[in-house]
Amino acid sequence: MTPHIQQNCEIITSLTRLTDVVSILNQQSEIAVDLEMDSLHHYREKVCLIQVSTRSESWLIDPLALKRLSPLAEPLVNPHIRIVMHGADYDIRSLHRDFGIEVNNLFDTMLAARFLGIPEFGLAALLKMRFGIELNKKYQKADWSRRPLTSEMCAYAVADTSGLLSLYDQLSSELIQKDRIQWLEEECRLVCQARVTEKSGPLFLACKGAGKLKGRSLAVLEELLYIRDQRAREDDRPPFKIVSGETLLEIAEKKPHCVAELSGVKGMTPGQIARLGDKILAAVSRALTAPEEMLPRFPRIVRSEPTDAAKERLKRLKGWREHKSSSQGLEPGVVAPNWLLEAVADMNPTTMFALGDVAGLREWQKELYGSELLSTLAS
Repeated sequence: MTPHIQQNCEIITSLTRLTDVVSILNQQSEIAVDLEMDSLHHYREKVCLIQVSTRSESWLIDPLALKRLSPLAEPLVNPHIRIVMHGADYDIRSLHRDFGIEVNNLFDTMLAARFLGIPEFGLAALLKMRFGIELNKKYQKADWSRRPLTSEMCAYAVADTSGLLSLYDQLSSELIQKDRIQWLEEECRLVCQARVTEKSGPLFLACKGAGKLKGRSLAVLEELLYIRDQRAREDDRPPFKIVSGETLLEIAEKKPHCVAELSGVKGMTPGQIARLGDKILAAVSRALTAPEEMLPRFPRIVRSEPTDAAKERLKRLKGWREHKSSSQGLEPGVVAPNWLLEAVADMNPTTMFALGDVAGLREWQKELYGSELLSTLAS
């Protein structure tokens, strides 16, 4: 059955109306949920809109107007209501971070598509392939914290959930037919446990490419990242919109001493130099004069070199995976990602009990592939 994509729906801005909607949700056996956030526009991202659909109605819940969403926690945590989401991992984290809301009985349609071996598992691709529905992605990078929401933004938002339950019907049926529904359920239970973790330590730990810098170059980068972070907080903008990480890495390597040298750095605009030039040059100077013992070091994870026997086991395991993924019509990484095969090869278990000690091994993988993994290791 082709889903009807709604163009208009009610925006919930009062606690009284939210309570009414929650009463309807509590009577459903499954509901579709999606979130919109503002990470591309503000220093600290937040959930700006929550889309919820039943099989006949949709609502846009406005957390910026409501401030308190505690009634919504009831249906989302109810083990008897299936919560259908697409690519739920970060939305689950964000719901808990912003509102303390947990999801219990999740069905992630993106994971379902991957377990069915569907190569294009984005929501737009799936709805087009299954129902001929074209999603307008014009507002994918919009600032969802802005109010009022336009009618076009509302139509975009509700389209992400109003077709989701029909997609769920098809994918769940196909997973059951292929005897893979248990895979999805186990993976979804793990996704429901995902939480946002606060970053700690030096800022360069979160800067892509910082690992190639050493000594004073790394010290310069840390000073620059601190300046960028301060300015981003003041302006309420994402740090990358202040100065890109690539530009800061080049400054850290070149260590300019004057505005003319700073102007030669790729990515530095006249406006950035006007706003931050003096602070950047001062940061470079501080790092260049810092005592040697105060210079930062990028932490290195020391991994022991695998033995020749472990390398041979890994080679055999990858050969097994290639055959298994081909025969089951799955991506190799769905059958078993590289990190898991490396862990199995390194531990070299000889019994099913020992195989269960491999960190990250799912129960469905152990049940389905356990004997074959042990045989491959022993061959």
